[in-house]
Amino acid sequence: MAAPDPDLSLDRLVHEPGRLAILTVLSSIGRADFTFLQQATGLTKGNLSSHLTKLEDAGLLTIEKRFERKKSHTTASITTMGRQRIEAHWRQLEKLRARLGPG
Repeated sequence: MAAPDPDLSLDRLVHEPGRLAILTVLSSIGRADFTFLQQATGLTKGNLSSHLTKLEDAGLLTIEKRFERKKSHTTASITTMGRQRIEAHWRQLEKLRARLGPG
């Protein structure tokens, strides 16, 4: 069996639609609160929370939780590694498009 072509492989952690949406938003603005991310991505609270945890565990973003007026407030910030991975993902998609596009 032939080895997969690296030009055609995608970063599965980043490529998952919910995580891709989160990283795209954060790569544009750097930092956002949970409510903004939920509105921007259209994810449910549970899905957003799950994706944020996976991205934080992988070192692609940091999560800050604090209380404001007795309410929990969660903010996510993209890390340098997160910015590098999302940019690499977009480059990989461009390579894939160029390689598979009309020729």
